[in-house]
Amino acid sequence: MATVPTTTTEKKGQQAEGQQQRPQGRPQRRPQRPRREDKIKVFSGSANEALANEVCAILGFPRGQSQVSRFSDGECYVQILENVRGSDVFILQPTSDPVDKHLMELLLMIDALKRASARRITTVIPYFGYARQDRKDKPRAPISSKLVADLLSTAGAHRALIVDLHAPQIQGFFNIPVDHLFASPVLVSYFRELSLPNLTVVSPDAGGVERARFFAKKMDSALAIVDKRRTDRNVAEVMHVIGDVEGRTCLILDDIIDTAGTLVKTTEALLDAGATEVHACASHAVLSGEALERISGSRLKQVVVTNTIPLKPAAQKEPRIKVLSIAGLVARAIQSIHEETSVSTLSS
Repeated sequence: MATVPTTTTEKKGQQAEGQQQRPQGRPQRRPQRPRREDKIKVFSGSANEALANEVCAILGFPRGQSQVSRFSDGECYVQILENVRGSDVFILQPTSDPVDKHLMELLLMIDALKRASARRITTVIPYFGYARQDRKDKPRAPISSKLVADLLSTAGAHRALIVDLHAPQIQGFFNIPVDHLFASPVLVSYFRELSLPNLTVVSPDAGGVERARFFAKKMDSALAIVDKRRTDRNVAEVMHVIGDVEGRTCLILDDIIDTAGTLVKTTEALLDAGATEVHACASHAVLSGEALERISGSRLKQVVVTNTIPLKPAAQKEPRIKVLSIAGLVARAIQSIHEETSVSTLSS
């Protein structure tokens, strides 16, 4: 029996009848997969897991599962233990002591996530090691911070979130977007509650004047500068104080406290110039070498730092050192990056 071809008009009519015959109930749909923009994960190396856990607790989800271990010859091994395909991934890892070990962990985690098809990889670096090697100040010397920036982008990072760079122009070393976060809102909030009388914010060197001026404006206080001459690496000689500090409470503001040599000499210079008492604060408590001995033997009232770098056990026992958490600040920055909103407003 021959088949009679159906015309286009008849097909449309049949489709219309079929649509009319369908039940009016709500059609069943497949369960929707999570939207790509909702897939956010935060991982951490071994440098500051406590801060990563605190950040994840604020964001309201568990930390990403990963394994970081060592072979017997010291080689680092990294494995991501959960699916990250299409995810917006953040790796929290300060490159603090031991610097090279933590930097290598970060590079391997970036590579592992890239090969696992993460949609975007953001390195969250609370403390950026090698930042003080930002220029060629001697013949045949490297610009190490530029090299580290290149390594991060070559490994596969799409952007970076860094807290209190030693020099803001280091952002120009990166070929990827950099969000520069400042810990000053946390420090300003703490010292406002102290209500120190006759406060003068002091920059320990000329390079930190802009940072100290911003802090002094927020605190509505005076500003002073200490003229410092550096004779060698980690060796500084204080020259004289620029500004009136007699009879005033001084607050030394710096980004890094390393060996504390500059900090202690600045304290002595301020007290010799007539300051009544001296406090200090900094974003990064590196505290290497004889830093703790110098702080404990100094005339400083207190040293306030943030938890960008976890304090060593000996430093945790020092009563003059107080640690403030930047977890809330970092969590809000991560949320802003994920949602594509402004990060600069967090430090204003």
